[in-house]
Amino acid sequence: MTIHIYQAQLLHYLTEENLAERMQCTNSDTTDLTNAERRDLTVVNKNITLLPVIAGVKVYPEYIANGALVVDDVTGRVVDYGNCTSIMSQYGKASRQENKAPVQIHDYQDKLIMPGFIDTHVHYPQIDMIAAFGEQLLDWLNNYTFVTEANFGDAKIADDTAKFFLNQLLANGTTSALVFSTSHPQSVESFFNESTRLNTRMITGNVLMDQNAPEHLCVPTEQGIRDTQNIIDKWHERGRQHVAITPRFAITSTPKQLQMTGELYRSYDSVYLQTHLAENLDEIAFVRELYPNHKGYLDVYHDLGLLGRRTTLAHGIYLETPEYEVLRDTGTQIAHCPTSNLFLGSGLFDLSKTLSYTGVSIATDVGAGTSLSMLTTLSEAYKVQQLQKNPLSAHQGLYQITLGNAQSLLLDNKIGNFMPNKEADFVVIDMSGTDLMERRMTQTKSLDEQLFVLMMLGDDRVIEETIIAGVSRYKKTATV
Repeated sequence: MTIHIYQAQLLHYLTEENLAERMQCTNSDTTDLTNAERRDLTVVNKNITLLPVIAGVKVYPEYIANGALVVDDVTGRVVDYGNCTSIMSQYGKASRQENKAPVQIHDYQDKLIMPGFIDTHVHYPQIDMIAAFGEQLLDWLNNYTFVTEANFGDAKIADDTAKFFLNQLLANGTTSALVFSTSHPQSVESFFNESTRLNTRMITGNVLMDQNAPEHLCVPTEQGIRDTQNIIDKWHERGRQHVAITPRFAITSTPKQLQMTGELYRSYDSVYLQTHLAENLDEIAFVRELYPNHKGYLDVYHDLGLLGRRTTLAHGIYLETPEYEVLRDTGTQIAHCPTSNLFLGSGLFDLSKTLSYTGVSIATDVGAGTSLSMLTTLSEAYKVQQLQKNPLSAHQGLYQITLGNAQSLLLDNKIGNFMPNKEADFVVIDMSGTDLMERRMTQTKSLDEQLFVLMMLGDDRVIEETIIAGVSRYKKTATV
Protein backbone atom coordinates (compact mmCIF):
# COMPACT_ATOMS: atom_id res chain seq x y z
CA MET A 1 0.00 0.00 0.00
CA THR A 2 1.12 3.53 -0.83
CA ILE A 3 -0.39 6.75 0.46
CA HIS A 4 -0.54 9.35 -2.31
CA ILE A 5 -0.60 13.05 -1.50
CA TYR A 6 -1.72 15.33 -4.33
CA GLN A 7 -0.62 18.90 -3.66
CA ALA A 8 -2.90 21.23 -5.62
CA GLN A 9 -5.64 23.77 -5.51
CA LEU A 10 -8.78 21.88 -4.45
CA LEU A 11 -12.37 22.66 -5.36
CA HIS A 12 -15.43 20.63 -4.51
CA TYR A 13 -18.92 21.08 -3.10
CA LEU A 14 -20.17 20.17 0.35
CA THR A 15 -23.61 19.69 1.80
CA GLU A 16 -24.32 21.26 5.16
CA GLU A 17 -24.07 17.78 6.66
CA ASN A 18 -20.66 17.27 5.05
CA LEU A 19 -19.54 20.62 6.38
CA ALA A 20 -20.62 19.83 9.93
CA GLU A 21 -18.73 16.55 9.78
CA ARG A 22 -15.61 18.27 8.44
CA MET A 23 -15.71 21.00 11.07
CA GLN A 24 -15.93 18.40 13.82
CA CYS A 25 -12.89 16.57 12.44
CA THR A 26 -10.74 19.58 11.63
CA ASN A 27 -11.42 21.36 14.90
CA SER A 28 -9.58 18.60 16.76
CA ASP A 29 -6.66 18.56 14.32
CA THR A 30 -5.80 22.28 14.02
CA THR A 31 -4.71 23.25 17.51
CA ASP A 32 -1.06 23.68 16.49
CA LEU A 33 -1.69 25.68 13.30
CA THR A 34 -0.60 29.28 12.91
CA ASN A 35 -3.20 31.98 12.41
CA ALA A 36 -2.29 32.16 8.70
CA GLU A 37 -2.82 28.43 8.34
CA ARG A 38 -6.15 28.70 10.14
CA ARG A 39 -7.26 31.37 7.67
CA ASP A 40 -6.37 29.02 4.82
CA LEU A 41 -8.76 26.45 6.27
CA THR A 42 -11.71 28.89 6.20
CA VAL A 43 -12.51 28.40 2.55
CA VAL A 44 -16.19 27.44 2.49
CA ASN A 45 -18.19 30.24 0.90
CA LYS A 46 -21.67 30.34 2.42
CA ASN A 47 -22.49 33.54 0.55
CA ILE A 48 -22.83 31.63 -2.74
CA THR A 49 -26.37 30.40 -3.29
CA LEU A 50 -26.62 27.16 -5.24
CA LEU A 51 -29.85 25.59 -6.45
CA PRO A 52 -29.71 22.09 -4.93
CA VAL A 53 -30.39 18.88 -6.82
CA ILE A 54 -31.98 17.50 -3.64
CA ALA A 55 -34.69 19.84 -2.38
CA GLY A 56 -33.85 21.47 0.94
CA VAL A 57 -30.21 20.36 1.00
CA LYS A 58 -27.88 23.34 1.23
CA VAL A 59 -24.68 23.10 -0.80
CA TYR A 60 -21.55 25.26 -0.58
CA PRO A 61 -18.29 25.44 -2.56
CA GLU A 62 -15.06 24.69 -0.74
CA TYR A 63 -11.86 25.97 -2.31
CA ILE A 64 -8.38 25.47 -0.86
CA ALA A 65 -5.72 27.44 -2.71
CA ASN A 66 -2.86 25.59 -1.03
CA GLY A 67 -4.44 22.20 -0.64
CA ALA A 68 -3.59 18.52 -0.53
CA LEU A 69 -5.64 15.39 -1.18
CA VAL A 70 -4.64 12.11 0.50
CA VAL A 71 -5.49 8.84 -1.26
CA ASP A 72 -4.97 5.17 -0.38
CA ASP A 73 -4.17 3.28 -3.58
CA VAL A 74 -5.25 -0.09 -2.16
CA THR A 75 -8.74 0.84 -0.99
CA GLY A 76 -9.04 3.41 -3.76
CA ARG A 77 -10.54 5.88 -1.30
CA VAL A 78 -9.92 9.37 -0.03
CA VAL A 79 -8.12 9.34 3.31
CA ASP A 80 -8.19 13.07 3.99
CA TYR A 81 -7.88 16.49 2.41
CA GLY A 82 -7.17 20.01 3.57
CA ASN A 83 -4.52 22.68 3.85
CA CYS A 84 -1.23 21.42 2.42
CA THR A 85 0.84 22.42 5.45
CA SER A 86 -1.47 20.57 7.80
CA ILE A 87 -1.75 17.50 5.56
CA MET A 88 2.01 17.24 5.05
CA SER A 89 2.58 17.58 8.78
CA GLN A 90 0.16 14.76 9.46
CA TYR A 91 0.88 12.37 6.56
CA GLY A 92 4.02 13.50 4.74
CA LYS A 93 6.52 11.94 7.14
CA ALA A 94 4.70 8.66 7.57
CA SER A 95 7.00 6.79 5.21
CA ARG A 96 9.94 7.48 7.51
CA GLN A 97 8.17 5.99 10.48
CA GLU A 98 8.42 2.33 11.28
CA ASN A 99 5.57 0.15 10.02
CA LYS A 100 3.97 3.05 8.16
CA ALA A 101 2.93 2.91 4.52
CA PRO A 102 5.24 4.66 2.03
CA VAL A 103 4.10 8.07 0.81
CA GLN A 104 4.24 9.37 -2.75
CA ILE A 105 3.96 13.11 -3.31
CA HIS A 106 2.37 14.45 -6.52
CA ASP A 107 3.18 18.11 -7.05
CA TYR A 108 0.27 19.75 -8.86
CA GLN A 109 0.41 23.02 -6.94
CA ASP A 110 -0.20 25.05 -10.10
CA LYS A 111 -3.19 22.87 -11.07
CA LEU A 112 -6.78 22.51 -9.86
CA ILE A 113 -8.09 19.16 -8.61
CA MET A 114 -11.82 18.49 -8.67
CA PRO A 115 -13.93 15.37 -8.17
CA GLY A 116 -14.38 13.42 -11.39
CA PHE A 117 -17.11 14.63 -13.72
CA ILE A 118 -20.30 12.55 -13.99
CA ASP A 119 -22.34 12.26 -17.21
CA THR A 120 -25.96 11.22 -16.66
CA HIS A 121 -27.08 10.57 -20.24
CA VAL A 122 -24.85 9.39 -23.09
CA HIS A 123 -25.03 6.74 -25.85
CA TYR A 124 -21.72 4.96 -26.24
CA PRO A 125 -22.53 3.31 -29.63
CA GLN A 126 -23.32 6.74 -31.09
CA ILE A 127 -19.74 7.93 -30.75
CA ASP A 128 -19.27 6.70 -34.33
CA MET A 129 -21.99 8.97 -35.76
CA ILE A 130 -21.45 12.08 -33.65
CA ALA A 131 -21.85 15.28 -35.71
CA ALA A 132 -24.12 13.69 -38.34
CA PHE A 133 -25.61 16.56 -40.32
CA GLY A 134 -28.93 18.17 -40.56
CA GLU A 135 -31.84 16.28 -39.03
CA GLN A 136 -34.23 16.68 -36.16
CA LEU A 137 -34.84 13.89 -33.69
CA LEU A 138 -37.01 11.30 -35.45
CA ASP A 139 -35.30 11.51 -38.85
CA TRP A 140 -31.91 11.60 -37.13
CA LEU A 141 -32.72 8.34 -35.34
CA ASN A 142 -33.83 6.61 -38.54
CA ASN A 143 -31.07 7.91 -40.81
CA TYR A 144 -28.07 7.70 -38.51
CA THR A 145 -28.61 6.18 -35.07
CA PHE A 146 -30.32 2.92 -35.99
CA VAL A 147 -27.88 2.36 -38.86
CA THR A 148 -24.91 2.66 -36.50
CA GLU A 149 -26.43 0.64 -33.66
CA ALA A 150 -27.13 -2.29 -35.99
CA ASN A 151 -23.45 -3.28 -35.79
CA PHE A 152 -23.27 -3.89 -32.05
CA GLY A 153 -24.18 -7.55 -32.12
CA ASP A 154 -20.62 -7.98 -33.39
CA ALA A 155 -18.37 -8.50 -30.36
CA LYS A 156 -15.33 -7.02 -32.10
CA ILE A 157 -17.14 -3.79 -32.94
CA ALA A 158 -18.71 -3.56 -29.49
CA ASP A 159 -15.40 -4.25 -27.73
CA ASP A 160 -13.47 -1.73 -29.82
CA THR A 161 -16.10 0.97 -29.41
CA ALA A 162 -16.46 0.45 -25.65
CA LYS A 163 -12.69 0.78 -25.19
CA PHE A 164 -12.51 3.89 -27.35
CA PHE A 165 -15.53 5.48 -25.69
CA LEU A 166 -14.37 4.88 -22.12
CA ASN A 167 -10.90 6.18 -22.90
CA GLN A 168 -12.52 9.28 -24.39
CA LEU A 169 -14.53 9.78 -21.20
CA LEU A 170 -11.34 9.62 -19.14
CA ALA A 171 -9.60 12.05 -21.49
CA ASN A 172 -12.45 14.46 -20.80
CA GLY A 173 -12.29 14.03 -17.03
CA THR A 174 -15.50 11.96 -16.82
CA THR A 175 -15.20 9.16 -14.31
CA SER A 176 -18.80 7.89 -14.08
CA ALA A 177 -21.74 7.86 -16.48
CA LEU A 178 -25.28 6.66 -17.05
CA VAL A 179 -24.96 5.11 -20.50
CA PHE A 180 -27.18 3.72 -23.26
CA SER A 181 -25.89 0.62 -25.03
CA THR A 182 -27.94 -0.99 -27.86
CA SER A 183 -30.60 -3.69 -27.98
CA HIS A 184 -27.83 -6.30 -28.31
CA PRO A 185 -26.77 -7.92 -25.00
CA GLN A 186 -23.27 -8.07 -26.50
CA SER A 187 -23.08 -4.28 -26.42
CA VAL A 188 -23.64 -4.33 -22.66
CA GLU A 189 -21.21 -7.19 -22.12
CA SER A 190 -18.46 -5.35 -24.00
CA PHE A 191 -19.07 -2.14 -22.09
CA PHE A 192 -19.07 -3.73 -18.64
CA ASN A 193 -15.98 -5.81 -19.41
CA GLU A 194 -13.99 -2.70 -20.28
CA SER A 195 -15.42 -0.67 -17.41
CA THR A 196 -14.47 -3.46 -15.02
CA ARG A 197 -10.92 -3.45 -16.38
CA LEU A 198 -10.67 0.28 -15.75
CA ASN A 199 -12.58 0.04 -12.45
CA THR A 200 -14.85 2.92 -13.45
CA ARG A 201 -18.26 3.28 -11.79
CA MET A 202 -20.68 2.97 -14.70
CA ILE A 203 -24.37 2.29 -15.32
CA THR A 204 -25.84 0.80 -18.51
CA GLY A 205 -28.30 -1.73 -19.88
CA ASN A 206 -29.66 -3.22 -23.09
CA VAL A 207 -32.03 -0.95 -25.02
CA LEU A 208 -35.61 -2.23 -25.09
CA MET A 209 -37.39 -1.71 -28.43
CA ASP A 210 -40.18 -3.80 -29.92
CA GLN A 211 -41.83 -1.42 -32.41
CA ASN A 212 -41.24 1.57 -34.71
CA ALA A 213 -37.59 0.73 -35.30
CA PRO A 214 -35.76 -1.46 -37.83
CA GLU A 215 -36.74 -5.09 -37.42
CA HIS A 216 -33.16 -6.21 -36.84
CA LEU A 217 -32.94 -3.86 -33.82
CA CYS A 218 -36.30 -4.75 -32.33
CA VAL A 219 -36.28 -7.59 -29.82
CA PRO A 220 -39.52 -9.43 -28.98
CA THR A 221 -41.08 -8.05 -25.81
CA GLU A 222 -40.46 -10.99 -23.50
CA GLN A 223 -36.97 -11.65 -24.88
CA GLY A 224 -35.86 -8.09 -24.29
CA ILE A 225 -37.01 -8.28 -20.67
CA ARG A 226 -35.24 -11.64 -20.26
CA ASP A 227 -32.06 -10.10 -21.65
CA THR A 228 -32.32 -7.29 -19.09
CA GLN A 229 -32.96 -9.77 -16.28
CA ASN A 230 -29.88 -11.78 -17.29
CA ILE A 231 -27.76 -8.62 -17.36
CA ILE A 232 -29.00 -7.62 -13.90
CA ASP A 233 -28.21 -11.09 -12.55
CA LYS A 234 -24.69 -10.99 -13.95
CA TRP A 235 -23.62 -7.37 -13.63
CA HIS A 236 -25.65 -5.29 -11.21
CA GLU A 237 -23.48 -4.09 -8.33
CA ARG A 238 -20.66 -6.35 -9.42
CA GLY A 239 -17.70 -4.23 -8.41
CA ARG A 240 -18.45 -0.69 -9.55
CA GLN A 241 -20.96 -1.65 -12.24
CA HIS A 242 -24.71 -0.95 -12.12
CA VAL A 243 -27.56 -1.88 -14.44
CA ALA A 244 -30.22 0.47 -15.79
CA ILE A 245 -33.39 -0.89 -17.36
CA THR A 246 -33.39 0.99 -20.66
CA PRO A 247 -36.47 1.39 -22.84
CA ARG A 248 -35.41 3.84 -25.55
CA PHE A 249 -38.64 5.84 -25.37
CA ALA A 250 -42.41 5.41 -25.57
CA ILE A 251 -42.41 5.45 -29.39
CA THR A 252 -40.27 2.32 -29.74
CA SER A 253 -41.94 0.30 -26.98
CA THR A 254 -45.38 -1.27 -27.02
CA PRO A 255 -47.60 -0.82 -23.97
CA LYS A 256 -46.90 -4.43 -23.07
CA GLN A 257 -43.16 -3.85 -23.09
CA LEU A 258 -43.44 -0.74 -20.95
CA GLN A 259 -45.73 -2.57 -18.54
CA MET A 260 -43.24 -5.44 -18.20
CA THR A 261 -40.44 -2.88 -17.83
CA GLY A 262 -42.27 -1.22 -14.96
CA GLU A 263 -42.88 -4.58 -13.26
CA LEU A 264 -39.20 -5.48 -13.50
CA TYR A 265 -38.14 -2.06 -12.22
CA ARG A 266 -40.42 -2.24 -9.20
CA SER A 267 -39.07 -5.67 -8.28
CA TYR A 268 -35.66 -4.14 -7.39
CA ASP A 269 -34.59 -1.51 -4.88
CA SER A 270 -31.28 -0.53 -6.46
CA VAL A 271 -31.61 -1.01 -10.23
CA TYR A 272 -31.86 2.17 -12.31
CA LEU A 273 -34.20 3.05 -15.17
CA GLN A 274 -33.37 5.45 -18.00
CA THR A 275 -35.33 6.66 -21.01
CA HIS A 276 -36.25 9.83 -22.91
CA LEU A 277 -39.05 12.35 -22.40
CA ALA A 278 -40.51 15.36 -24.22
CA GLU A 279 -37.44 16.21 -26.27
CA ASN A 280 -39.08 17.21 -29.54
CA LEU A 281 -42.56 18.43 -30.56
CA ASP A 282 -42.98 15.83 -33.32
CA GLU A 283 -41.96 13.13 -30.85
CA ILE A 284 -44.61 14.32 -28.39
CA ALA A 285 -47.28 14.31 -31.12
CA PHE A 286 -46.32 10.75 -32.12
CA VAL A 287 -46.60 9.58 -28.51
CA ARG A 288 -50.12 11.08 -28.37
CA GLU A 289 -51.06 9.04 -31.46
CA LEU A 290 -49.67 5.84 -29.97
CA TYR A 291 -51.13 6.36 -26.50
CA PRO A 292 -54.41 8.29 -27.05
CA ASN A 293 -55.89 7.22 -23.72
CA HIS A 294 -53.16 8.86 -21.66
CA LYS A 295 -53.09 12.48 -20.49
CA GLY A 296 -49.65 13.03 -22.02
CA TYR A 297 -46.14 11.68 -22.57
CA LEU A 298 -45.13 11.53 -18.92
CA ASP A 299 -48.45 9.92 -18.00
CA VAL A 300 -47.55 6.92 -20.17
CA TYR A 301 -44.49 6.25 -18.03
CA HIS A 302 -46.32 7.05 -14.80
CA ASP A 303 -49.25 4.77 -15.57
CA LEU A 304 -46.99 1.86 -16.51
CA GLY A 305 -44.75 2.14 -13.44
CA LEU A 306 -41.53 3.58 -14.88
CA LEU A 307 -41.19 6.61 -12.61
CA GLY A 308 -39.28 6.70 -9.34
CA ARG A 309 -36.24 8.02 -7.54
CA ARG A 310 -33.86 5.87 -9.59
CA THR A 311 -35.41 6.94 -12.90
CA THR A 312 -33.60 9.46 -15.10
CA LEU A 313 -35.53 10.92 -18.03
CA ALA A 314 -33.42 12.70 -20.61
CA HIS A 315 -34.50 16.14 -21.84
CA GLY A 316 -37.94 17.04 -20.42
CA ILE A 317 -38.07 20.29 -22.40
CA TYR A 318 -41.82 20.48 -23.00
CA LEU A 319 -43.67 19.85 -19.75
CA GLU A 320 -46.82 21.25 -18.18
CA THR A 321 -47.21 22.13 -14.51
CA PRO A 322 -49.08 18.88 -13.62
CA GLU A 323 -46.19 16.93 -15.18
CA TYR A 324 -43.62 18.80 -13.11
CA GLU A 325 -45.71 17.94 -10.06
CA VAL A 326 -45.64 14.24 -10.98
CA LEU A 327 -41.85 14.39 -11.30
CA ARG A 328 -41.68 15.99 -7.87
CA ASP A 329 -44.07 13.52 -6.25
CA THR A 330 -42.30 10.45 -7.68
CA GLY A 331 -38.73 11.77 -7.24
CA THR A 332 -38.05 11.17 -10.93
CA GLN A 333 -34.91 12.94 -12.21
CA ILE A 334 -34.37 14.92 -15.41
CA ALA A 335 -31.09 14.97 -17.39
CA HIS A 336 -30.50 18.25 -19.20
CA CYS A 337 -28.60 17.76 -22.48
CA PRO A 338 -27.81 21.21 -23.88
CA THR A 339 -25.52 20.40 -26.80
CA SER A 340 -27.97 17.78 -28.06
CA ASN A 341 -30.97 20.09 -27.67
CA LEU A 342 -29.21 22.79 -29.68
CA PHE A 343 -27.77 20.43 -32.32
CA LEU A 344 -31.13 18.80 -33.10
CA GLY A 345 -33.04 22.07 -32.73
CA SER A 346 -35.18 20.52 -30.03
CA GLY A 347 -35.71 23.53 -27.75
CA LEU A 348 -34.52 25.38 -24.65
CA PHE A 349 -34.60 23.67 -21.27
CA ASP A 350 -35.66 25.69 -18.22
CA LEU A 351 -33.11 24.65 -15.59
CA SER A 352 -34.22 26.74 -12.63
CA LYS A 353 -37.91 25.93 -13.08
CA THR A 354 -37.26 22.21 -13.32
CA LEU A 355 -34.95 22.31 -10.30
CA SER A 356 -37.76 23.94 -8.35
CA TYR A 357 -39.72 20.70 -8.78
CA THR A 358 -37.19 17.88 -8.99
CA GLY A 359 -33.54 16.93 -9.39
CA VAL A 360 -31.77 17.92 -12.60
CA SER A 361 -28.46 16.54 -13.79
CA ILE A 362 -26.31 17.73 -16.71
CA ALA A 363 -25.41 15.35 -19.54
CA THR A 364 -23.69 15.25 -22.93
CA ASP A 365 -26.15 13.00 -24.84
CA VAL A 366 -23.51 12.04 -27.39
CA GLY A 367 -24.07 11.34 -30.30
CA ALA A 368 -26.75 14.03 -30.74
CA GLY A 369 -24.63 15.90 -28.22
CA THR A 370 -21.51 17.23 -29.88
CA SER A 371 -18.86 16.74 -27.18
CA LEU A 372 -18.00 14.30 -24.40
CA SER A 373 -16.52 17.20 -22.44
CA MET A 374 -18.67 18.13 -19.46
CA LEU A 375 -16.99 21.56 -19.49
CA THR A 376 -18.06 22.16 -23.09
CA THR A 377 -21.50 20.93 -22.12
CA LEU A 378 -21.65 23.50 -19.32
CA SER A 379 -20.62 26.21 -21.78
CA GLU A 380 -23.65 25.37 -23.91
CA ALA A 381 -25.87 25.05 -20.85
CA TYR A 382 -24.91 28.61 -19.94
CA LYS A 383 -26.00 29.84 -23.38
CA VAL A 384 -29.30 27.96 -23.19
CA GLN A 385 -30.08 29.58 -19.84
CA GLN A 386 -28.79 32.98 -20.98
CA LEU A 387 -31.35 32.96 -23.81
CA GLN A 388 -33.99 32.62 -21.11
CA LYS A 389 -32.50 35.45 -19.00
CA ASN A 390 -31.37 33.01 -16.32
CA PRO A 391 -27.55 32.87 -16.51
CA LEU A 392 -25.80 29.82 -15.11
CA SER A 393 -22.98 30.54 -12.65
CA ALA A 394 -19.75 28.59 -12.78
CA HIS A 395 -20.26 27.29 -9.26
CA GLN A 396 -23.78 26.06 -10.12
CA GLY A 397 -22.50 24.29 -13.21
CA LEU A 398 -19.44 22.72 -11.58
CA TYR A 399 -21.51 21.63 -8.59
CA GLN A 400 -23.99 19.97 -10.92
CA ILE A 401 -21.47 17.92 -12.93
CA THR A 402 -19.82 16.62 -9.74
CA LEU A 403 -21.75 16.32 -6.47
CA GLY A 404 -25.07 17.31 -8.05
CA ASN A 405 -24.99 14.55 -10.66
CA ALA A 406 -23.89 12.10 -7.96
CA GLN A 407 -26.87 13.17 -5.87
CA SER A 408 -29.21 12.73 -8.81
CA LEU A 409 -27.95 9.17 -9.29
CA LEU A 410 -28.02 8.40 -5.54
CA LEU A 411 -24.26 7.84 -5.64
CA ASP A 412 -23.26 10.80 -3.47
CA ASN A 413 -22.40 8.43 -0.61
CA LYS A 414 -19.65 7.04 -2.88
CA ILE A 415 -18.51 9.80 -5.24
CA GLY A 416 -18.99 13.50 -5.92
CA ASN A 417 -16.66 15.25 -3.47
CA PHE A 418 -13.52 14.69 -1.36
CA MET A 419 -15.13 13.60 1.88
CA PRO A 420 -12.92 10.98 3.58
CA ASN A 421 -13.73 7.36 2.70
CA LYS A 422 -15.36 8.29 -0.59
CA GLU A 423 -13.98 6.70 -3.73
CA ALA A 424 -10.99 8.59 -5.09
CA ASP A 425 -12.27 9.48 -8.56
CA PHE A 426 -10.87 12.89 -9.44
CA VAL A 427 -9.43 14.99 -12.22
CA VAL A 428 -6.38 17.25 -12.43
CA ILE A 429 -7.18 20.40 -14.39
CA ASP A 430 -4.76 22.82 -16.03
CA MET A 431 -6.57 26.16 -15.78
CA SER A 432 -4.19 27.49 -18.47
CA GLY A 433 -4.55 24.45 -20.68
CA THR A 434 -4.67 26.46 -23.90
CA ASP A 435 -2.80 29.58 -24.97
CA LEU A 436 -6.06 31.51 -25.00
CA MET A 437 -7.01 30.39 -21.49
CA GLU A 438 -3.53 31.18 -20.18
CA ARG A 439 -3.78 34.71 -21.55
CA ARG A 440 -7.36 35.18 -20.38
CA MET A 441 -6.60 33.98 -16.84
CA THR A 442 -4.09 36.80 -16.38
CA GLN A 443 -7.01 39.23 -16.65
CA THR A 444 -9.14 37.57 -13.97
CA LYS A 445 -9.44 39.09 -10.50
CA SER A 446 -11.23 36.36 -8.53
CA LEU A 447 -11.77 32.64 -8.28
CA ASP A 448 -15.30 33.07 -9.63
CA GLU A 449 -13.95 34.73 -12.77
CA GLN A 450 -11.37 31.98 -13.25
CA LEU A 451 -13.96 29.24 -12.88
CA PHE A 452 -16.24 30.96 -15.37
CA VAL A 453 -13.40 31.09 -17.91
CA LEU A 454 -12.81 27.38 -17.26
CA MET A 455 -16.50 26.63 -17.83
CA MET A 456 -16.71 28.64 -21.03
CA LEU A 457 -13.34 27.85 -22.65
CA GLY A 458 -12.33 24.53 -21.08
CA ASP A 459 -12.51 21.16 -22.83
CA ASP A 460 -10.43 17.98 -23.03
CA ARG A 461 -7.28 20.07 -23.49
CA VAL A 462 -7.37 21.19 -19.84
CA ILE A 463 -7.54 17.65 -18.46
CA GLU A 464 -4.05 16.85 -17.18
CA GLU A 465 -4.79 13.53 -15.46
CA THR A 466 -7.79 11.40 -14.50
CA ILE A 467 -7.62 9.13 -11.45
CA ILE A 468 -10.05 6.24 -10.95
CA ALA A 469 -10.33 4.76 -7.46
CA GLY A 470 -6.88 6.07 -6.63
CA VAL A 471 -5.21 4.80 -9.81
CA SER A 472 -4.15 7.04 -12.69
CA ARG A 473 -6.04 5.91 -15.81
CA TYR A 474 -5.39 8.84 -18.11
CA LYS A 475 -2.57 11.33 -18.50
CA LYS A 476 -2.45 14.06 -21.08
CA THR A 477 0.57 12.48 -22.73
CA ALA A 478 -0.65 8.88 -22.58
CA THR A 479 -3.60 6.64 -21.77
CA VAL A 480 -3.46 3.52 -19.61
